[in-house]
Amino acid sequence: MANTTDPLARSIHGTNPQNLVETITRAKIYDMPYWKEKCFGVSAETLVDLATDLRCFGGIHGGNNKATDFLCLTLKMLQIQPEREIVVEFIKNEDYKYVRALGAFYLRLTCAPLEIYQYLEPLLNDYRKLRYNSPQGKFSVRHVDEFVYDLLSKDYVCDIALPRIPHRQVLETAGQIEPRRSSLEDEPDADTDVQDAERDPDDDKKRRARETSGEPRESQPEKRLKA
Repeated sequence: MANTTDPLARSIHGTNPQNLVETITRAKIYDMPYWKEKCFGVSAETLVDLATDLRCFGGIHGGNNKATDFLCLTLKMLQIQPEREIVVEFIKNEDYKYVRALGAFYLRLTCAPLEIYQYLEPLLNDYRKLRYNSPQGKFSVRHVDEFVYDLLSKDYVCDIALPRIPHRQVLETAGQIEPRRSSLEDEPDADTDVQDAERDPDDDKKRRARETSGEPRESQPEKRLKA
């Protein structure tokens, strides 16, 4: 019973949610001690506690082809199908970066393209470091924005085939989504700030005094002659 899908779970993309994970990968997850000990009888509420304990992400790793805890919890979420509000709270969680990554991964597997772009694109501004457990069993440093970019652009992530989604430009052309606005557009111009900081206050006072008195402004050649 521990490996069966919740009978109340809805089909996703026309199939049993667990079928989004390939049969061989599912079998490896079912054999993991973490799955047998930690994921038995897990509900949407207790899933949060397990997610906050994650310390890395990845798919199948090592010479023995073991599944990461991250992959085990992904399959468990597909089994129990938590409410959409819970998944969104995972994504919005700013305290636990692996909780955010887990929610983003699940949403990418299960939701419609418009929702995927709506909730995942803001995470491209999250530059926190993540520990990635590679297929060779070695750890390397990745970042949240890199992981999210892979979810939006690649076909395979963490040894799971991602459902196909249309390119963003296609949705923009169809008028289904607004053009993406970069966060850099909202930042003040750094060059302008530097120029303002380096401006001499005395020059501003002299300029205002000339404007008040009606004194004509000296040209650059006249200034050089006086000097």
